[in-house]
Order: sequence, then structure tokens, then C-alpha cells
Amino acid sequence: MNNPLKILRTLDSHLTKPAELSIFGRAALALGFPNSPPEFEATHDVDAIMPIDHSEPNEDFWLAQQATNVELESHQLYITHLFSEMDVILRPSWKEHRMLLDLALQRLVVYRPAAIDLILTKMARGDGDDLRDIQFILRQEKASPEVMTRAFTEARVPRVPEIEELFRAAQPKVLELASQLGT
Repeated sequence: MNNPLKILRTLDSHLTKPAELSIFGRAALALGFPNSPPEFEATHDVDAIMPIDHSEPNEDFWLAQQATNVELESHQLYITHLFSEMDVILRPSWKEHRMLLDLALQRLVVYRPAAIDLILTKMARGDGDDLRDIQFILRQEKASPEVMTRAFTEARVPRVPEIEELFRAAQPKVLELASQLGT
């Protein structure tokens, strides 16, 4: 079973009003790209970015999120990592470049960030798993080193010294991957 899809279907079943969600992390890779590796579908959670504009979720969403976590707890599946867009490395225009995911849900509309923004989110840690995920993204949607360099410059990085340092340290690794995989 595709765990991210199961989580989102459960969330959708608990909603009584329309809601919108922008997912990232492995759930976005599993649902947002064709032929994703099975380990992406095996993730136990769905991470989401909460915009700071007026499209923030309402009380119905939060109640549905809590009900989803209770229902899926025995399967160790959760939707708990909900980050403000200011707490994730993204371009300021990230929301304009999101991709709509066709998941055939009733009330929940799900997006994933553009490939470049997904790469930026993965650079907050830049560990081996994240670099493999970035490599997967770049195989799906190529980006030249020049495009990536521009994204690094535009990126809004949370003012947390550790995240800033990890983001800087990951940049040459991502540029090397972009160069290796061609444009």
C-alpha cells in the first residue's frame, strides 16, 4: 500500500469542508512523480507546508488531522509535520509554481512544490538520504547548475545557524548532481 496516499485518503474522509495541502518530503516524491521507488511509498508520514497567506487551514482541517492520526496510529502512520513556509527552505514564489496532484480525493486538494523547491527543502539536512532524493528529483526533472545556483540565491532560508550552514554545505553537492545528470 502507498502509505502517503492512505494517510491523505484518511484525512480526506474526515474533512467536512474543502481544504488544500502542499506536501513535501518523501510523500511528495511518492505521489508527485511517476515510477518513484517503493521506499518513498513506505514512508510513515506526510509532511506539509502551511502557507502564511489567507489559505491557512481552518478548524475543520485541524480536527480532521487529529482524527486521521488517531485512526492510523495502530499502523504507525501520521500527518504531524506541518511547517510554516517560513520554516522550510523555499523560493519566495514557491506557491505559484506548485504542481497539482490528481489523487481523486473528495474534499482535499493536494499539491507538491516544483522540483526546484523540493530540492531546496531537502538541503536543510543534506544527508545521504536527502542527496539520493535530490538525485531522484533531478532525474525526473533536470535542472542545470545555473538554474540551481539561481534557486540558491533566491531561496528563503530560515534564520537558524545550523540550517544555514547545512544549506551552504549542500550547495556544491547539488551542483555536482545537476552537472552529472545533464540539462
